Amino acid sequence: MAVVTICAYATYLALVLGRAGDTPLAEVSYASTLLWTIGAAILAAIVLHIVVSIVSPEGANQKDQRDREIGRFAEFVGQSFVVVGAVAALAMALAEFDHFWIANTIYLAFVLSAILGSGTRIVAYRRGFQPW
Repeated sequence: MAVVTICAYATYLALVLGRAGDTPLAEVSYASTLLWTIGAAILAAIVLHIVVSIVSPEGANQKDQRDREIGRFAEFVGQSFVVVGAVAALAMALAEFDHFWIANTIYLAFVLSAILGSGTRIVAYRRGFQPW
């Protein structure tokens, strides 16, 4: 998930910043690129999950108590960026920022959430997990 998220966001940034040239970023066409990269990331994550399940079928969909606790903890940690992004987007909307900046703030919050959640999962599996 972390790799897919990073690749999708890097692609989005490259496409949008490549279009900018001398025009201000807020005037660049971004909506379709944003939606396509998000859709492609979701599709890639699904396909990769299927491929991993086929390559390593034993226990691919079996989760024990430890797996559930690590997943729950990673979701809690990752969701903190969604909350921060939502508050930032709300403040930007109230301050009447351009839609470009609000949409990109929300997208960045989701990207950081996915990366942080995936990183938390990886660290918990590699170094151990002690629930509070």
